[in-house]
Amino acid sequence: MLDPSFVTGAPNWIDLGTPDVDAATTFYDGLFGWDLVPGGPETGGYGMYQLRGKTVAGVMTVPEEQGKPAWSVYFQTPDADATARTVAQAGGTAAFPPMDVLDYGRMGGFTDSTGAYFGVWQPRKNTGLGMIMEPGALIWAELYTPDVPAAAAFFNTVFGWQTDKMSYPSGTYTMIRPADGKEPDSSFGGVVPLDSVPAQAGAGPHWLPYFAVEDADATVAAAERLGGRVTMPATDVPQVGRIATFTDPAGAAFAVIKPAPM
Repeated sequence: MLDPSFVTGAPNWIDLGTPDVDAATTFYDGLFGWDLVPGGPETGGYGMYQLRGKTVAGVMTVPEEQGKPAWSVYFQTPDADATARTVAQAGGTAAFPPMDVLDYGRMGGFTDSTGAYFGVWQPRKNTGLGMIMEPGALIWAELYTPDVPAAAAFFNTVFGWQTDKMSYPSGTYTMIRPADGKEPDSSFGGVVPLDSVPAQAGAGPHWLPYFAVEDADATVAAAERLGGRVTMPATDVPQVGRIATFTDPAGAAFAVIKPAPM
């Protein structure tokens, strides 16, 4: 699972691009109890969502004409510029080249060889998310791609990710773990064939963040009450937990999981 040490290649940041930060805050506060810490002019208005005083995500205004509302997942790198060169060599493209974010760190945005957007974060003052693996915080990340082997090969080249196949009644699931993750329980995400999940296929290749919850069914009810759309109702996955998927009122996709007892 996710580790707060944020080794190279592990998810260390997420953020939401949305046309209306205030409306998004109302939704996620009602759903997870997040508080917004607005960003100042020096950050271009980029704000932070916090839970019990710890940062769980970033948020920024993205006008509809500039892009669809979406969650983005960022991965740890010790050198964003070197990662950018490796992305290009592996068949990916740069959405925007690495740039400094004040003294907080250095970031870049890319698409992988199958078309899914992802980011990288090279920490400086900001070492990454302040809370993970707790209710209301990031716990897992899933890549939906039209070509699982190609995506796995791309990220193996870029970050050294390793994969493990897990068998479930519904089929085989590809788990991903960092280069130095020796055990299967060091996995932080999975890779899923895009056409195998109709609720996700319409969005094209993308990353889907999962947030931990104490009650998936209660979260479904709350999301509907707050104006979100349930794209998969709460469903039990043996030995994994109870999961559900959504889009928020603006259309950004995410998922929740109540983990199975260890």
